[in-house]
Amino acid sequence: MNYAVSEKKGESLRIGLREIGEGEYEVTIGGELVHVDAVRSGRTIYSVIENGQQFEAVVDEKGAHGFDVLVGGRIFHLESLDERTRLLAGSAVPVASGPQTVAADMPGKVVNLNLEVGAEVSEGQGVMVVEAMKMENVISSPIDGIIVEIAISVGDTVEAGTTLFVVEPPEPGD
Repeated sequence: MNYAVSEKKGESLRIGLREIGEGEYEVTIGGELVHVDAVRSGRTIYSVIENGQQFEAVVDEKGAHGFDVLVGGRIFHLESLDERTRLLAGSAVPVASGPQTVAADMPGKVVNLNLEVGAEVSEGQGVMVVEAMKMENVISSPIDGIIVEIAISVGDTVEAGTTLFVVEPPEPGD
């Protein structure tokens, strides 16, 4: 199985993993072949021996195609690179279409509205400010378009998931 491995937002590295016997693996990292012995020593803990050195790895599954691995205080994210996943990763980023509803990520209080209904807005432009946990968070538009609804007012307290505003993309040719 091939994986793309990244450490937080660092560069991705391709590795290959092939089981050659019970608890024995061939790992290809950047073209270099390494032999590893790995035995599960807990529900999510593995005891690993590589080149005479023993260490523990904690594995946290993240769905069908990926997992995080904690080794030596560093977290690595592994993403499966099966043929379908590889093709999807190489394709264009999906583009949202139609009106986009923006909701509060967390509870807070609306402290400022930068725009009003009917205003043109650019992707990433701040539409309002919501104070949460004593921090002011600028809530930005996800797309270029027109503000067609503002569902709250300055001073309103909002819960996570509360609709804040709706942006409609411009008509083709505008």
